[in-house]
Amino acid sequence: ETVMSPRPSSMLRPWVLRLKETVLGTGLCTGCGACVNLCPYEKAFKDHTIMLFPCDIAEGRCYAYCPRTPTDLAQLRSNAFDPEDLTPEIGAIKAFYITRASDSELRARAQHGGTVSALMRLALEEGIIDEALLSQGTPDLLPAGRSCGNSETVAGLAGSKMVVSPTVAEFNRAARGSSQRIGLVATPCQALALAKMRSRPLENDAICIDKLTLVIGLFCGWAFDWREIRALIASKVSLTDVTGMDIPPSKYHSLEVYTRDGATLSIDLDEVVPCVRPACHYCFDMTAEFSDLAVGSARLGEGWEVARGWNQVIARTQLGVELMERARKTGVLEFHAVPEGNLERLKRASLGKKQTALENLRKLSGKADDLVYLDPRDPVFKTLMD
Repeated sequence: ETVMSPRPSSMLRPWVLRLKETVLGTGLCTGCGACVNLCPYEKAFKDHTIMLFPCDIAEGRCYAYCPRTPTDLAQLRSNAFDPEDLTPEIGAIKAFYITRASDSELRARAQHGGTVSALMRLALEEGIIDEALLSQGTPDLLPAGRSCGNSETVAGLAGSKMVVSPTVAEFNRAARGSSQRIGLVATPCQALALAKMRSRPLENDAICIDKLTLVIGLFCGWAFDWREIRALIASKVSLTDVTGMDIPPSKYHSLEVYTRDGATLSIDLDEVVPCVRPACHYCFDMTAEFSDLAVGSARLGEGWEVARGWNQVIARTQLGVELMERARKTGVLEFHAVPEGNLERLKRASLGKKQTALENLRKLSGKADDLVYLDPRDPVFKTLMD
């Protein structure tokens, strides 16, 4: 995930060696963008993180903020959430909902129920934030971070891109601007990077992290490597005809690709899984545990054709609860009764991802007690390892 100018390793400071050896050189780079737009040396280019030149700073923000460098997750949880809300499976829970956008046009453009777009639009209209950072797709399937200063532009950015957008890089840029309250839609790894920024690991850090007001996280099983998924889809349909993608429940064992003529192309997951970004195999977080609100596709007794039009939402912070209640009072969201057992099923699925990540990290390190960037003494992972 990196391209470095050739230079003797003796010229590289220890933190640079650690970043190269433990993240960039092991396939752990998530492409989140946390290291980009902090200095001129790091760039995001076509789904790669590129180090243009080795750096001689003794301790860098790129290493400190990376979601795949060692992190005291227990301390981050303590900083961000009420202890009584924490669960080992999916993080903090203050409330759990099934919702969808009331605006049918927004739902038609959005992924599943359009809850994320509706909430971001509401946050802008209510003055909770004055700038929203989202992901914008392209005909080439390569997304990029996009800033929205008004609610009218949010709907045009709706829908899952399935490839990581370096949205935290857009935050690093926007935080130097005039906006004072920034909201961001983030994948789990991006939300973790932002939580690390909020912990202020470096003294005299100039990043304007206090401007980060709202984080809406996305449930994420994995994301695609752009080159791999682009090549696969291009072998079956013209990329210019693709309007969206989705992965239905596991029993369908497929990736659905939607085209301009209204057709749906179904690709068997056996073809799709090799396109998954390598870093995703080492991710422990399915539900964006370091967010104010986390949103994913719903599961309903009426079946997938109904459920795909709804979202399940976890409110993790008081701000998240308050935004959901504003959405209820203003009619921005419609609320569906939560089916019995839904939360427990979500916990089991999330726990399964954690267990898989631990197994893969052990294989990567070659040691039963070495989880690379995770601390085996962390209470969540210690329980899984015992």
